[in-house]
Amino acid sequence: MKKVYMDYAATTPVDPRVFKEMRKFFTQKFGNTMSLHRYGREAKEAVEEAREHVAKLMGAKANEIIFTSGATEANNFALKGIALANKHKGKHIIISSIEHHSVIDPAKYLARNGFELSFLPVDKYGIVKVDLLEKLIRKDTILISVMHANNEIGTIEPIEEIGKICEERDIYFHCDAAQSFGKIEVNVDKVKVDLLTVSAHKLYGPKGVGAIYIREGTEIEPLLHGGGHEFGLRSSTLNVPGIVGFGKAVEIAAKEMKSEALRLRKLRDRLIKGVLEIPGSHLNGHPIKRLPNNANFWFAGVEGESLVMELDRYGIAASTGSACSSSSLEPSHVLLAIGLGPHQAHGSLRLTLGRWSSLNDVNYVLEVLPKAVGRLRKISPYKKW
Repeated sequence: MKKVYMDYAATTPVDPRVFKEMRKFFTQKFGNTMSLHRYGREAKEAVEEAREHVAKLMGAKANEIIFTSGATEANNFALKGIALANKHKGKHIIISSIEHHSVIDPAKYLARNGFELSFLPVDKYGIVKVDLLEKLIRKDTILISVMHANNEIGTIEPIEEIGKICEERDIYFHCDAAQSFGKIEVNVDKVKVDLLTVSAHKLYGPKGVGAIYIREGTEIEPLLHGGGHEFGLRSSTLNVPGIVGFGKAVEIAAKEMKSEALRLRKLRDRLIKGVLEIPGSHLNGHPIKRLPNNANFWFAGVEGESLVMELDRYGIAASTGSACSSSSLEPSHVLLAIGLGPHQAHGSLRLTLGRWSSLNDVNYVLEVLPKAVGRLRKISPYKKW
């Protein structure tokens, strides 16, 4: 059976060049970065090299990069750390209505513990309504969190505009860039962001590794206390092989990002055009302002989970909604936020491309998908189909 992976937004395979770089840090250069001997020094030097790569790609200083176990920890660190360190200034937080659950859930946790939370709505394309942001901001607003690009529908947000507002109002600005970092340009000084979340496994690095950029001078309380690792901001023995892999993945992305984005954009547009020829199909997200590898649709008279399983029978790996919550029976909060009804949201399909996607893969999906949709509509409880 032909196998086609169309779920690169969920996770990516580790690039062979990354794996090769990591291997020796499991068995040969296995030292603890806090040790003073040669093994420790080798490990620390490798970590600092990786830190330089991550910092350079986003235009940051190396000492502003804190390695974490992933984007979820980084997002929790950003929201809880800023809230705890700045509660004397205020207790009001604003997040967009389409954030990843690793931002929404910590924000709701804070709301249950004495903080106030406001949601910034989006338009039908998933772009935040910047004009409403000024109305939501209060004297006690201490943090605004808006993602760079949405993990489900791929829409790219106007974070530079939001950053200027935050700078003018002296409010901390956090941005979850887990889906965009290494795919499109993000420069922390250009967008005026104070905290930025990134993840290794979204750009062909290993799972279990991420980082958070924290602008120098930011008042933030650590989540983890212990050995004083990561400039005293994140105690825990460092995952040296993972961090080395992350650094290598970022180094590769820096060299290949522009050409790869151009290649993927062409494949994405071919995919979107072909899928929209299926009757009753609709594109979710902005038609132009979207990640180069993301295509998200909803199909009338089709249930998303059934469509994913039907495609899997043909060797095509896709998803409906976010992979982090795809087992939930609840409709996607992102799709509801852009105005879809529950039945429409349940009929969604996310197809995301990556480094090993080809035109043949796209053509195969366009061959199989109409048949899959047609078959499911024949047994659909919706009368129209």
